[in-house]
Amino acid sequence: MRGGDGGRMVVAMGSIGLIAGSLLVLVYFWTLPAIDRNKAAALERAIFKVLPAARQTVAFTVDNGGLKPADDAAPAGTTYYAGYDESGRLAGAAIEAKGQGFQDTLHVLYGYSPDCECIVGFTVLESKETPGLGDKIETDPNFTANFQALDVRLDPDKAEILNPIVLVKPGQKTEPWQIDSITGATISSRAVANILHDSTAVSVPLLTHNLQVLNDGSPSDDTADIN
Repeated sequence: MRGGDGGRMVVAMGSIGLIAGSLLVLVYFWTLPAIDRNKAAALERAIFKVLPAARQTVAFTVDNGGLKPADDAAPAGTTYYAGYDESGRLAGAAIEAKGQGFQDTLHVLYGYSPDCECIVGFTVLESKETPGLGDKIETDPNFTANFQALDVRLDPDKAEILNPIVLVKPGQKTEPWQIDSITGATISSRAVANILHDSTAVSVPLLTHNLQVLNDGSPSDDTADIN
């Protein structure tokens, strides 16, 4: 191959790469709004799943140790979603939490009810757990039953979880703050228990100390307000 031909080939390949890269960037930004809308819709469905009594939602964000209605400038990972029933009464709060799973980061959402001081719902937002084993944290009915009324009561000072969440062997649950693990998926079960243990230690006291803020934040219409 002559030197001139080689140079032209390099230029042509570089041009093709530049065009392909530009197209990828354009496609990304063109589809980003749709991706964001789909994520918001999925999150909305998850919130109502973990808060069965909720019919409306309002987002709150952490502010100097307290809570305030969230806005577009709220930092990621600091948002709580308060759920309200048909009469506008606080039904609970949906809380996002993350931690290390068996394969990768496990992203979950759980519902907390101040009435029973317990977790009343759980779902997985993002997971790469092993198909047929670790993904049972989403499908195994015995495991998901743990989150119908998982006790996270605070101590008398309202400062710490009275009985922190712990994982036990399959079929050995005797206390309402224990999580029955899944046979053959102990690592994924333990990941969920650890995530909820750490998240509730921070979130439950925060929500308890700000119940008045959440109660006062009840929406005035029937539209879910998911930020």
